Amino acid sequence: MEIKVGFDITYAAVQPTPMVIMLSIHPSRRSDIIGAETITAEPNVPIGFYRDSFGNICGRLVAPAGGVTLRGHALVRDSGLPDAVNPDAEQVPIDQLPDDLLLYLMASRYCETDKLTDIAWSLFGATKPGWARVAAICDFVHNHVAFGYQHAHFMKSAHDVYEQGTGVCRDFAHLALTFCRCMNIPARYCTGYMGDIGIPPEPEPMDFSGWFEAYLSGQWYTFDARHNHPRIGRILMGTGRDAADVALTTSFGRMELKKFVVISDEVVAV
Repeated sequence: MEIKVGFDITYAAVQPTPMVIMLSIHPSRRSDIIGAETITAEPNVPIGFYRDSFGNICGRLVAPAGGVTLRGHALVRDSGLPDAVNPDAEQVPIDQLPDDLLLYLMASRYCETDKLTDIAWSLFGATKPGWARVAAICDFVHNHVAFGYQHAHFMKSAHDVYEQGTGVCRDFAHLALTFCRCMNIPARYCTGYMGDIGIPPEPEPMDFSGWFEAYLSGQWYTFDARHNHPRIGRILMGTGRDAADVALTTSFGRMELKKFVVISDEVVAV
């Protein structure tokens, strides 16, 4: 399967404004790119790319006065298989975890383990450790939280989501991965492309998606508490402790979003 992905995003700015963007496909999927991924700015200002502390590909630029349009596109080879499911995957004891995974057990900006630990153990303490426990967490979050774009708020935390029972995809991911951490399962936030492939088209405009990964049996597995079933064509862009680590754009000055278009479509052979 081949998937065409891309974006067309415009910001207005009253003065030159430095920016950091995280709009590249993740290094783990670079070998799947057919040809090359292209990311450009209009006006044609230079973009300097680097790797952040989580291994994501970021770009630095200075948007000129008036603003900037960021465009990207790539053709990606994909297996066409849904997210992997492994009911036998086991929870790794904390003392056997690699050192660099310990931060994925701890609280972060949007994931307050201290506020949710007692709740998590009361809800999931009787579940079987490992895959079954993560699946139970996803089932609970999927049923507890009502999806709606009107519920989006950039300050909403996992505890807010639990109390309010509403949110968007990032909120489902934040609550589920926080519950995982509370239950001693390393979990990290993910963002990327996920088009309506293998499902009926959704009526809302295409957007980037948020999900999470849990570390079981020595590897990361994809989970998605919002959709709560394996999906096809998920293309990772960034991972981190939570959404604060994988902001798609960060501006160091006032900017106004004017246009936001995302595509992720299966290329159908004619």
